[in-house]
Amino acid sequence: MNRKLQILSRHVLRQHLGLKSMRSISTSMPILISHRHHVGKESLVHRTIGNQLELSAAEFGDTEAIVSCHEGKRYTFRSLIQEADALAAGFRKLGLQRGDAVGLWAPNYMHWYLGMMGAARAGLISVGINPAFQGPEVAYCLNKVNVKAIIAPETFKTQNYYEILRSICPELADANGGRIRSEKFPHLQSVIIDSNDGLKGALRFDDLLDLANKSEREEVAKIQQDILPESRCNIQFTSGTTGNPKAACLSHNNFVNNGIHVGNRNELEGERICVQVPLFHAFGVVITIMAGLTKGATLVLPAAGFSPKDSLQAIVKEKCSVIHGTPTMYVDLVNTQRKLQVPLGKIKKAITGGAIVSPQLIKDVRQVLNVETVHSVYGLTETTAVIFQSLPGDSDDIVLNSVGHLQDHIEAKVVDAEGRCVPFGQPGELCVRGYTTMLGYHGDDDKTRETIGKDRWLRTGDQFILEENGYGRIVGRLKEMIIRGGENIFPKEIEDFLNAHPQIIEAHVIGVPDERLGEEVCAFVRLHEGVDPSSFTAETLKAYSKGKLAHFKIPRYVFTVEAFPKTTSGKIQKFKLVEMFKESLDKKHKTARAEN
Repeated sequence: MNRKLQILSRHVLRQHLGLKSMRSISTSMPILISHRHHVGKESLVHRTIGNQLELSAAEFGDTEAIVSCHEGKRYTFRSLIQEADALAAGFRKLGLQRGDAVGLWAPNYMHWYLGMMGAARAGLISVGINPAFQGPEVAYCLNKVNVKAIIAPETFKTQNYYEILRSICPELADANGGRIRSEKFPHLQSVIIDSNDGLKGALRFDDLLDLANKSEREEVAKIQQDILPESRCNIQFTSGTTGNPKAACLSHNNFVNNGIHVGNRNELEGERICVQVPLFHAFGVVITIMAGLTKGATLVLPAAGFSPKDSLQAIVKEKCSVIHGTPTMYVDLVNTQRKLQVPLGKIKKAITGGAIVSPQLIKDVRQVLNVETVHSVYGLTETTAVIFQSLPGDSDDIVLNSVGHLQDHIEAKVVDAEGRCVPFGQPGELCVRGYTTMLGYHGDDDKTRETIGKDRWLRTGDQFILEENGYGRIVGRLKEMIIRGGENIFPKEIEDFLNAHPQIIEAHVIGVPDERLGEEVCAFVRLHEGVDPSSFTAETLKAYSKGKLAHFKIPRYVFTVEAFPKTTSGKIQKFKLVEMFKESLDKKHKTARAEN
């Protein structure tokens, strides 16, 4: 069966929902609870990334696999596997063994992509490290997952990666040929820097590619049978708002299968993708790299870091037919296109994920960027990447009001605070189960058990509504829900409303403390160019909202900002908005005391 609907008797339903009375439940109509298992038409595969690379090289051959516009580099699928095997043999020559971790600490450079592929072919674990991280954060990552080698550029913008590594690991300056002995980082053996210069203690990336001889490179193909699809291939650090990030361990099986099914839904065969998302993030490494690899799509890197102007130029020059980006990136891309009016031509698809997208933004992407269809993807780091996704041919109404349909071979349910399934169409916490579930958090069994139960159901932490037809929509993060005077308010609803305001480019809503009501609604907005920020006040917004939004949802506080604090992957850091509100309140109180 493609779907399973659980129809409960009134007696069982009463026990299930914890109800004392059944008077409010119709005796003539069965209740369908929010549980669904979507069995896909295409079977899962038992394959490693290295196996997939071989298949793609054989099938797509001289098709371009990746183009780095800012570096002027191009690889076909055939030349890619040759370079990946040279790198894999180089890793082995350095003494790295199957299961060792290789850190990839860089923006979107070719050496990041090659590093991931080479690590996979050598049976190593690639570890994506946020390129914006500073010394203490990088030190945490290196020790948390026992990184044995790290690859980085020498510099990017104001960030000097080599000097940061030297500052946290002084032994680097005295190392020979990139081999290190460090008391602080006992596992770290090698530092590889993509640089034309010879830097003390570091091995040049190009030299690593040339390190192994022909027979050592050929040996890489032979070891592929020894690498298990169930083994770890990647570690993703979660972008937590407090405390140190957790390290989610993902397998070859996770990566390859999710790549295949994402590629299927997005119909990526032969497409050219403008890649705005960072490669280290799940959006980059699975939804982009793995989906592209399995479907023979070409990845186009416009710039090392997100640049809407470079993206627009790359779309035209490289004839991109698909765009990948987070909602914030599309906001900036739309705004830049309105100014530059670049002759884009028709674009087939814009794929968005990583955060909640507003209906107004989807309309803007279509109209301003000349995009035929917009596809949503939804998932978490802990679910490899995608668990809900748009289907080909979805109507405008579905795309505008959902995160898509349950992905193939995934089981989902929506539960209340006690873990009981709620009826279809009712909000609760989304839980999922299937091949996408991570292996666990590295070195953190307690957190793993909190997230994944003994029955393998994974708690997403998202307040979600699952419909009977398999489509879903996010109401908001459970932790972001605002409780104002007993009313439950979900920021997304207000954000969607504000994003349709003619003067607003982007809006984000938070809950802030209130003595009487517990919490109040606070909106941060970014305005269109030419709009006077002083003219946009809470009273202005109140007048606009009258008759359109319930009074208790109308923001009491309104702040205008020129830019939002966000992670490198494009997610808005709402905890920083809370800090900004508190700072503003403190400043106001100090001014009032001074005047008195």
